[in-house]
Amino acid sequence: MMIGTKRIDCSSMDPYDDPEMRNKVAVRALILLLITFIISTLCLQGFNLVYKQVGIDVKAVDQAPLITGLPGIILGIVCFIYGSLGDFVSLKKLVTIGLTSLFIGSVFGFVANSCFEPNLWTVIAARIMQTTGEQVAGSSFLVIATKYLRNDLKVIFFGLFTASYQLSACIGVFSAGLLSSIAWQYLFLIPALTILILPALLHYLPTKNGNGKKIDVVGFTVFGFAVASLTLFISYRNLLMLISAIILFIIFGIYISKAKEPFVTPAFFKNIRWLSGIILMGIIYFTNYCISPLFNRVGKTLYNMTTSQVASYLVWAFIVAAIFGSCSGLIISRIGRKTGLLLAILFILCGWIGIAVLINSGFLAIALCACIYYAGCGMVYSPLASTILSSLPVEESGRGCGMNDLA
Repeated sequence: MMIGTKRIDCSSMDPYDDPEMRNKVAVRALILLLITFIISTLCLQGFNLVYKQVGIDVKAVDQAPLITGLPGIILGIVCFIYGSLGDFVSLKKLVTIGLTSLFIGSVFGFVANSCFEPNLWTVIAARIMQTTGEQVAGSSFLVIATKYLRNDLKVIFFGLFTASYQLSACIGVFSAGLLSSIAWQYLFLIPALTILILPALLHYLPTKNGNGKKIDVVGFTVFGFAVASLTLFISYRNLLMLISAIILFIIFGIYISKAKEPFVTPAFFKNIRWLSGIILMGIIYFTNYCISPLFNRVGKTLYNMTTSQVASYLVWAFIVAAIFGSCSGLIISRIGRKTGLLLAILFILCGWIGIAVLINSGFLAIALCACIYYAGCGMVYSPLASTILSSLPVEESGRGCGMNDLA
């Protein structure tokens, strides 16, 4: 492999061990991961838009929210697990497992619901398999950017990461709107293309990533069930799930304070700078996933619009987000991290307030407000993520990325 003027034999050495080569090979890996992330996650927003139509087609309208709800729970868990495992095991193994799961889920979802009668549970099972695999690209991207890029490149690539997410959402919404009038089953097949990128990815990913320590299976399991219970409570307002989550988090706290080698220590959660950043990210982004279904509902209920028509408006908001995300690194370098954060939060607040005030003033008006909201979302991630992850030592950056994704 040629990098710059040096020839690197990846079979005999890891270019990530060479300080001169590290940034160059990391950038190549990050570009491939961005492409993979865009293709793999577009189903997320796509199914957020068409899940009600899918519910009608599978004759389970009342259970249709499960199509997005259950995969959403899995997403919360795997976001944390993939990032955290990046501190312990090879990213090559994680990416191989993740993209294989994504490919199997994509093919299964299409075949089971196009060659046979569509069924709610085959849709959900396929979406869970896809969700289990799709997040590996995003988590691996953040781990590599945090561990291997020099500081001046980090804020740029964090901006490109959020831009790629918004671009993926844009493609997902557009594809869902188009396929809703043809056959939503084809939406399953698009992420299957990521399997073609896997060989090149394995060539550029670090060989020796991970500290080789034994994985804390007990800690991961308890924390995973606690997160799942909390997500179920948030999604379905089940008090039993809240009680279960509280009990499991207490057990987890006791466990990490007593265990010899927990995957995360109590000191990790005592980092005030990191903790305040994670809380802020959760507050800012908790509304992000509800925009597509909210606009679809408003469009149908108030303006008698089809899903395809809603998508034709909403897609521009994601384009705006992608543009602001791409430029966020440059913007932050000019005005500073703190000013950039405040400006992005102002955009988000103005967007939501505008949607609420102008909801009866025409769909174009609230679509323009959505553009303002997503401009803030695109701009906020880079300074916020760099602030959060810079507060942690490099050896804990994978777990930081995992918590960051979970928030």
